[in-house]
Amino acid sequence: MNIVVLAGGNSTERDVSISSGEGVCSALRQKNHKAVLVDVYFGKESFGEELFPEVYDVKAEADSMREMSKLVEETGKTRKEFFGPNVLSICKAADIVFLALHGANGEDGKVQSVFELMGIPYTGTGPLSSGMAMDKGITKMVFEAKGVPTPKGVTLAKGKSETALSAYDMNYPVIVKPCCGGSSVGVCIANDDAEYADALKEAFSYEDEIVVEQFVKGREFSVAVVEGKAYPIIEIAPLQGFYDYKNKYNAGSTIETCPAKITPEQTSQMQTYAELGYKVLNLQAYGRLDFIMDETGAMYCLEANTLPGMTPTSLIPQEAKVLGIDYPELCEKLIEVSLKKYQ
Repeated sequence: MNIVVLAGGNSTERDVSISSGEGVCSALRQKNHKAVLVDVYFGKESFGEELFPEVYDVKAEADSMREMSKLVEETGKTRKEFFGPNVLSICKAADIVFLALHGANGEDGKVQSVFELMGIPYTGTGPLSSGMAMDKGITKMVFEAKGVPTPKGVTLAKGKSETALSAYDMNYPVIVKPCCGGSSVGVCIANDDAEYADALKEAFSYEDEIVVEQFVKGREFSVAVVEGKAYPIIEIAPLQGFYDYKNKYNAGSTIETCPAKITPEQTSQMQTYAELGYKVLNLQAYGRLDFIMDETGAMYCLEANTLPGMTPTSLIPQEAKVLGIDYPELCEKLIEVSLKKYQ
């Protein structure tokens, strides 16, 4: 197949996206697909005679994208367009686009909407479910309405909402996070008034809407759901603090165990909640849902990820490995299940 692996972008998760894209593109090349890596934000001013060449240096393209990262902020001052030169025409020429995008303008349904209108097949779920899952406030409301356990919380609008915890019958500690951010960027734990004030300032520096959520102390887990079926559960145990951006992407900062060492009953219950969360958000193809379980065994779904990290050591590849699915096979499988949307 001729495949565009679309990565990069201009979100706070650009670097993570490039790593995902590099891994996916290399894996698909191993499976004899003519995959090419394309930066959605900077595109390609020119290219050779073949859009999908037989011989292709994935690492060199990824390194070039990383070099361009330093230009994102400056470019954004003078350019309104999100799609870089020739991006849409290259995507249109592909059999399918593998979305290795993360964060704003990639995971929130905007790219998916354009592709739907242009008839470009792509991996993952559609525009509406992407947008709902990206917004942690909306996700929480849907979970609460549909019986998916989630920590108590509230969405606050910058300069328009009461911020006192007493107004929402909440107390310290709390988690404060941007509504639509990813990779735990801007997420803080507040234990008192001073920390809460700092956390609000930090979260509002990223977005005008944030979520304040009752902190739940416990063990952290993640569950991939592919075609509505939960994969083995992975436990994430940070050596320090919680599973924030630093612990997610610094090698050796977390211990990841798959399958998670919990009881069969707890495994079944968490997988059931993951499948329900996937269903009520109307996700398609695949996704990943994150959980926390307190010392009593009560479990809470924190959020859903519609385009989760796809480096070879990311969480979903680790879960797939337990099922005997290696990384290149997983990349192919995600394309296979995504193509079913178009049948």
